[in-house]
Amino acid sequence: MTVLEDVQNNVNSIAAPRKASVVKTGAGYRAEQGSDYEPGVSAETVGSTALWLGMITLPAGKRTLAHVHEHHETALYMLSGDEMELWTGDQLQYRDTVRPGDYIFIPPNMLHVAVNRGVNAAVFIGARNEATAQESVLLRPEMDRKVP
Repeated sequence: MTVLEDVQNNVNSIAAPRKASVVKTGAGYRAEQGSDYEPGVSAETVGSTALWLGMITLPAGKRTLAHVHEHHETALYMLSGDEMELWTGDQLQYRDTVRPGDYIFIPPNMLHVAVNRGVNAAVFIGARNEATAQESVLLRPEMDRKVP
């Protein structure tokens, strides 16, 4: 049985001999808010209980929907792409420009929208203290029009 099968079947693998895991690049998914996720370390890939680590891509010319992550912090490092806009605040009133080499920290319940107006995909290494693929995302569609 794999770690993923253990997690899905609620098998407690703590008693089993453990070793480090090497995760090969695998299938990704489109998150509810609109960015593309490729998990490396997660509950689904290695049985992680408190950490998600992977690649997040926002395609060229795309944006996320207005949303918050209710229960977790998010940290991102921009690997490549053009610049990206990050809109935050209760009314999405703050606009920051993110470029390759920049880090981002998003606290729990921070309303945000990411906008990639560039011609290249914006690619990030991302980590959060929520291990599952279906994270605690709450969409805020009434705020989508606040970002031009």
